[in-house]
Amino acid sequence: MTDIRDSWGTDRPVSWLPYGVAAVKGVFALALFRLFATPFSEEMFGEQWLPMPTWEWTLASLTPVLLIVVARRPADWSVVSGECTTLRSALIFYLAYGLAFAAFQGKTVLWLSVAAGLGGLAGMRLLARKEPAHGS
Repeated sequence: MTDIRDSWGTDRPVSWLPYGVAAVKGVFALALFRLFATPFSEEMFGEQWLPMPTWEWTLASLTPVLLIVVARRPADWSVVSGECTTLRSALIFYLAYGLAFAAFQGKTVLWLSVAAGLGGLAGMRLLARKEPAHGS
């Protein structure tokens, strides 16, 4: 499922998981930019150009979860497990923002971001336990 055939004639499977990791990092960088653009525009220009993120934050919080679900095979997880710190940081940040704004601002759509963050962290923990021991 995570392999495509090489079009250069070698007919070896090529993993697309590094592209998925890069996409998660890119979406996380855009989400951070989107989050800090609102206070920046208000402070620098005296007016708020964008409201604080809501539904787009929920979509961004689903990207690491989708990568974790797709990379659940042990061979695929070994490729992604090198980026656990980045994935965990993104999930915790999405979870913290979603929880703060869902609880204190009443943004109900952000509860999906909270659920995605918790689900992603639980999935990472489960997959890390199933990973074969190294050095055997």
